Amino acid sequence: MAYDYDLFVIGAGSGGVRAARLAALGGQRVAVAEEYRVGGTCVVRGCVPKKFMVYASEFSSHFKVAEGYGWTFPEKPTFDWKTFITAKDVEIARLSGIYAANLGKAGADLIHGRAILKDAHTIEIPDKGLTVTADKILIATGGRPWKPDEAEVPGIEHAITSEEAFHLDELPKRVLVAGGGYIAVEFAGIFAGMGSEVTLLYRGPNILRGFDDDVRAHLAGELEKKGIRVILASQHTAIEKRDTGLLNKLDNGIECETDVVMFATGRIPYVAGLGLENAGVKLNDKGAIEVDQFSHTNVENIWAVGDVTDRINLTPVAIREAVAFNETVFKDNPTSFDHATVPSAVFSQPPVGVVGLSEAEARKLVGKVDVYLVRFRPMKYAFTGSDERMLMKLVVCHDDDKLLGVHIVGPDAPEMIQLAAIAVKAGITKKQWDSTCALHPTAAEELVTIRDKYVEPELQAAE
Repeated sequence: MAYDYDLFVIGAGSGGVRAARLAALGGQRVAVAEEYRVGGTCVVRGCVPKKFMVYASEFSSHFKVAEGYGWTFPEKPTFDWKTFITAKDVEIARLSGIYAANLGKAGADLIHGRAILKDAHTIEIPDKGLTVTADKILIATGGRPWKPDEAEVPGIEHAITSEEAFHLDELPKRVLVAGGGYIAVEFAGIFAGMGSEVTLLYRGPNILRGFDDDVRAHLAGELEKKGIRVILASQHTAIEKRDTGLLNKLDNGIECETDVVMFATGRIPYVAGLGLENAGVKLNDKGAIEVDQFSHTNVENIWAVGDVTDRINLTPVAIREAVAFNETVFKDNPTSFDHATVPSAVFSQPPVGVVGLSEAEARKLVGKVDVYLVRFRPMKYAFTGSDERMLMKLVVCHDDDKLLGVHIVGPDAPEMIQLAAIAVKAGITKKQWDSTCALHPTAAEELVTIRDKYVEPELQAAE
């Protein structure tokens, strides 16, 4: 059968665009459908605009540090939300345009509209009145924010998600952020740095579930030093709209009024209305598209990459999955991306950088481990008398001395963890790690000068 396209990609985010470009550059007839804006979550309503917001919010603390170094300001620095949002939107439009232009240069057709599968080879774009066929289909529709429904939290319609947070008309004076994951703690820091009064609410015992326990505890303490009110082991029972704001009613009896309530309680794969059932594509028990190590679904000619598969929901991972897809499908070179030991960062304030196993994960996997942990005041802040502390932690296998995990909380942690990830991925030992000469004076030098194994204070007391 003759098809209109060799490859049809649904979703023009990082994974979809990379796969489409590579296939088109390789001579395939390619089309990409995108219902919103080219660039996907990361470029349009995720990591890129959020990082701009982090940068903007950090200046408030930079000004305070500068005063400790002798700088004075004739007037108190002020922040203008509208000026920032306008500049942010201009830059996001520029980046989205680059993505679209690169697709065109590669020879791929870009269709602005929602694509729906009619069967395993037929795609309908109702917005455009189009129906096309394709030999192969790649689904890369990403994820969307999730929040409770009205039955779970009466008044939930008054709450926003991260997507609306990028487009608020004005900076709220009071904000409650519900959630304890990376998006929640990042936005809590953003709003606090810009001058909002912030409450962070999480139903669990501590923020950043899944991260190392020392990292979680340390960051929670540092957030409170920044003036963020952290409420744990509690959640909403209702949100009530009043003339003066939104009243948050919590199950622990606390009530607090804010101007904005933002739910950052997780993201789910964006599969609704795609017509997956028409093509016979299976979902797993988490509602994500089920794929094998080669991103292949149960349907012979359909693949999926990125957040819609809910493996590791990070932009670089989606891109690497897309590259592997192209190698496998169009170059007859079966390639799978190794999802082990992928570094990650939380752009909280202070930020977090992590690669490898947490202490708890390592103990479950290998048994006995050695832990090296240090907390210290970074040189930059020691000069000003700030109470901010940095945490660095190494998890090492006791039996073979292999470095299993590196965890950093503090200034430049994400920059450091990228290089630490190379070492962990390479499987080096603690002895090899220690053989690296320190670079002085830096915070990073602490990573290669930790020599004493960490013993929990209560164990020290018992001994």
